[in-house]
Amino acid sequence: MADMGGDRVEEAVASCAALLRPAAGRDWDGVRAGRLEWNCRRTAEHIASDLIAYAGQLAGRATEAYVPFDIALDEGTGNAGVVDVIEATGGLLAAAVRTTPREVRAFHPYPFRSANREGFAAMGVAEVLLHTHDIAEGLGLPYSPPDELCTWVLTRIFPQVRPEPDAPWSTLLWATGRGELPGREPVSDWRWSNNLVIGAERLTLQGVTPAAAADLRAGGTGGFEWIDGGPFDGTRDAAGMIVSAYGKGEHRPEWGMFVVVRRADGLAVGGIGFHGVPDEEGRAEVGYDLAENARGQGYATEALRALSEHALARDDVKLLFAAIDRENAPSQRVIARAGYTRVSEDLEKATRELHDLEGSLRLYSRES
Repeated sequence: MADMGGDRVEEAVASCAALLRPAAGRDWDGVRAGRLEWNCRRTAEHIASDLIAYAGQLAGRATEAYVPFDIALDEGTGNAGVVDVIEATGGLLAAAVRTTPREVRAFHPYPFRSANREGFAAMGVAEVLLHTHDIAEGLGLPYSPPDELCTWVLTRIFPQVRPEPDAPWSTLLWATGRGELPGREPVSDWRWSNNLVIGAERLTLQGVTPAAAADLRAGGTGGFEWIDGGPFDGTRDAAGMIVSAYGKGEHRPEWGMFVVVRRADGLAVGGIGFHGVPDEEGRAEVGYDLAENARGQGYATEALRALSEHALARDDVKLLFAAIDRENAPSQRVIARAGYTRVSEDLEKATRELHDLEGSLRLYSRES
C-alpha cells in the first residue's frame, strides 16, 4: 500500500481529460449532465472546484471547517480551458496527497468530520469518475473507467457497500444513485464514509478500511508504520474478519477494527475493535492485542477505555463484553483496569452454551 492516492488521482483525471478534451467543441452549456440539475459545463467546473478544495484542506491542515476559498475561471474560458483547469487542480491534489504526512487529518463533514490523505484522494477520484460519467451521459458519450480504480474507491470510502467483484464500476454507480444492480434496491440517498478515528491521551484508534484490512491479512502493513514486531497475529486475524464482512456487505465501520497508533511517533502498536455490530439488546463484543514490544506500557488499557467510552456513549449500546482465556493474566488485568468486571458464573455458563464458547474462556463486561 505504498501509494496513498496520488497516482490514483492522476489516473482518474487522465481518464476524465481523455473523454472531455475531444468533446470540447460540443455545446456543454445547453446540455444537462445526466441526472444532475447542472449542465455539462457547470459539472466540469465543479470537478475542478472539488479537486482544489480537497488539496486546500490537506495543504492548509484545516480542522474545523472548509478553507474559505473557491476558484473562478477567467471570463471567456472555453471548454478546453476547463479541461486544463481540471488537469491542473488534479495535479495539485495529487501533490498534496503525496506530501501530507500520514497522521494528518483535515476537516470533512461526513461522517466523522475528518479525513486523511487517502480519504481525500478517494473522494477526489470519486468526484472525477462520477461527474465525468454525468457529463458523458449528457453528451451521449461512452465512459467506463478502469475497474481497479473503481475498486480502489469502493474499498476506501464505501466500506458499507457489498462489492460486486466483477462489476466495480456498476457497483459504484449503483451506490451513488446512478445505476441499477440485479437483486438490489435502487439507491436514492447516499454518502461515502471516511474512516473513524477515536482519540486518547497517548494514542489514536484509527478505523481500518476494507482496503487496509485486505493488505494486513495478506501480510502487509495496511498503510501504517508499525513498531518492531508488529502487527501481532491477532491483528491480521481480525483484519481477515473485516475482509469477510465487507465481502458479504455486513461490514459497518463503527463496529469494525481499529489500529492503535502512538501519538508521539506515529507508530502503530496494536489492534482493537469489535466482533460485529451490537445485538438487539445492545451488546457488543470487544477484542484487542498489542505487538510484543509495545506491551507493559498501559497502551492496551488506554485504548480499551477510549473505545469503550466511545461505544457506550451511543444510545444503541448497553453493554460491552470480552472473552478472555483464564490463563491470560495480563489481559485480565487490562480488562479490569478498563472498567470491566467478571460476569456471574450462571450468566457465563448460559452465554458459553448459547455461543458455543470454549470452556477456558472467561467473560467480562462493562455497562453504560
